[in-house]
Amino acid sequence: MTREESIRAAVLRGITLNRVPGLHFPGNLLGLSFEHITIASSLLTLEADPHCLEADGQMNLGALALLADIAMAGTVRANLQPATRLGTVSLSLQFVGAPCTGRLAACAEFDGFFQQGAGRLGVTRCVVANEQGPVCTGTGTFMMLVPPKDVVLHPIQFRRRDDQPVALLPDEALTPEERGIVQRAGVAMAGGDGFLERFWGYATKRTTQGATGAMKNGPHIGNRVGHVQGGILMGFAAATAQAALPANWSLASITAAYISPGEGAVLRAQSRLVHHGRLTSVIHTQIRGKDRRVVLDVTTNHLRLSES
Repeated sequence: MTREESIRAAVLRGITLNRVPGLHFPGNLLGLSFEHITIASSLLTLEADPHCLEADGQMNLGALALLADIAMAGTVRANLQPATRLGTVSLSLQFVGAPCTGRLAACAEFDGFFQQGAGRLGVTRCVVANEQGPVCTGTGTFMMLVPPKDVVLHPIQFRRRDDQPVALLPDEALTPEERGIVQRAGVAMAGGDGFLERFWGYATKRTTQGATGAMKNGPHIGNRVGHVQGGILMGFAAATAQAALPANWSLASITAAYISPGEGAVLRAQSRLVHHGRLTSVIHTQIRGKDRRVVLDVTTNHLRLSES
């Protein structure tokens, strides 16, 4: 199977599975495999398939963040009703600098609910690793929410990689919205390696003060209530922050506060250099959506790479 055939099959599989209530299109597109979900822990894996990789062969950061997000939310949801809506409140990832290559496994542990809170806030942590060892560690908090009016949520179907393959929808069976996703994928594929960043629409540009970014909203990046998925938002913020620095700087950590839903026709990111030193840099990034409301507030730490 060629690269283009593999990516097209992944997109059609995501669309086909998205017709089953539960996991959203981005998660189905990536092919997340739910190895186990319990009240104490969860384990999800993500293959290094062509549509998930950047031009250097490493996993797209938005895909990695989505994996960690779903793994941590999964063990929180296991302590609630299966169809419970959860909103990501905070998410942080600390990288060890190892190449993010090969199959990734996200192992999350549930630390309990915030005590005496007016709402139910689940607290979790995770390790994302490949065969060589840890790639990053993370923490997350998730709030139990009421679904929007007229939206009925269903339990996520915990598909595993070795489950029976689904029969992909033929082109003539696709809805106009689904055909739009396929067309978007075709344009993204034509740009060469690094499919996901173009498919999700991380359009970034360096400025004198940092960087800016714009990402068109749509069903290709949405969750089950129509808001931009939290891991994709984190990836967008990280891509914009990275654009503010030369190529010899690497993301060391990212801490995100989720403030309002990812709504609006276009989400816009603004990154500002807070500190740019000899070895480390700090960047503050905000993503704004509908009515210019702040959606995500992010601080990233970056490390200058060695010359060797």
